[in-house]
Amino acid sequence: MKFKKIHSGLIALGLCCSLLLQTPVFAAEETADTASASAISTNDIAGWPQGPDITSTAAVIMEDSTNTTLYAKNMDQVLYPGATVKVMTTLLALENTQLSDQVTMTATGVSGVTDGGANISAQIDEVFTVEQCLYAIMLASANDVALQLAEHIGGSVDGFVQMMNARATELGCTNTVFTNPTGLPDENQHTTAHDMALIMKAAADNESFQTIASTTSYTIPATNVSGGDRVLTNNFSMLTNTNAAYYQYCTGGREGYTEASGSTLVCSAQKNGITLIAVVLQGTSGTTATEAASLLNYGFDNFNMLSLGDNDFNMLSGGDVYVPVGTTADALTTQDGEVQDGQYSRQYLFGGTAVGTSVMAATQEEDTSLVDASVQNIDAARNYTEGRNNLPYFIIGGVGILLLLLILLRIIKVAKS
Repeated sequence: MKFKKIHSGLIALGLCCSLLLQTPVFAAEETADTASASAISTNDIAGWPQGPDITSTAAVIMEDSTNTTLYAKNMDQVLYPGATVKVMTTLLALENTQLSDQVTMTATGVSGVTDGGANISAQIDEVFTVEQCLYAIMLASANDVALQLAEHIGGSVDGFVQMMNARATELGCTNTVFTNPTGLPDENQHTTAHDMALIMKAAADNESFQTIASTTSYTIPATNVSGGDRVLTNNFSMLTNTNAAYYQYCTGGREGYTEASGSTLVCSAQKNGITLIAVVLQGTSGTTATEAASLLNYGFDNFNMLSLGDNDFNMLSGGDVYVPVGTTADALTTQDGEVQDGQYSRQYLFGGTAVGTSVMAATQEEDTSLVDASVQNIDAARNYTEGRNNLPYFIIGGVGILLLLLILLRIIKVAKS
């Protein structure tokens, strides 16, 4: 009852305010180079901070908790993923195995030693734990281990690839097809910057993935076959503090280069409690990491988190939006979903662009018909009473008592006879 009263009061206050206040509209900013910016779709949003142009073909910067796309250049263009495929390989392994499970190398995995890609020189019948396999994949980009882990989980490499594609669909990817777990060139294997951002977001939200991806060095002890330790050093340039592309806020990622894909990179970065996802595809060698850093700085410096749920009693969860610095709540519009099980989702929009969501409690509209009828009856009774004095009530009461006495006397008389 208290909830409904508060809700009704807020609605009334909101209706009053809506008559007095109008929502301000940010003026669109003109880009300096219209032709160059046309591929950067986020630069076309009115009031949106203008993002830097980059030489790579496609890129996306996404805020993790709200799914807000801060920067998008050709984000839906179909391109080759390169070694960024290993992010999906690692994520899927974490979701379908235990780190302590043992993996035995077969001819399938060992074939990755001679395929021309990165490897840790695994040997037939050599046994690793899943945890060791994942460090080998993420730190050393080991194709031999990726192939063997795929066979271990999927029953075959093809079986694992089917799982990769199914998981991509679950994550909302619309233009991604995987054909192998390594990222080696295949004309049928492709993705988009937006799809890879969705995959990297899922990985960044996995605590075990973040632990592995952010590790700079890891040692695989001597196995049943090898005679010594394997010391793995993370070769991801944005995590290597001696590399010119080092980025202090980076929390892990994967990059690679093939002639078909060009230079590709995906990563996550965290600063002041905000996690951003970066994807840069089809760049030139040596540029994707610095371009990713530039885009991440753009995302951290020009946007901030705004909480909308402090005074909304109907909000069950969410309500945070990642918006341009200086944005206030009245600059946003909302779009509500259908009510299900007493709640619904609310999407917050800035210039038509989604910047956050919340889950709202669905309050039923009060049925005022019974209340109105009751008020009418009370009014009618009051009017009737006010129009008459109390004398008729005394007369009626007296007559009733007299009749009761007569009935009692009659009963007594019959009883005596």
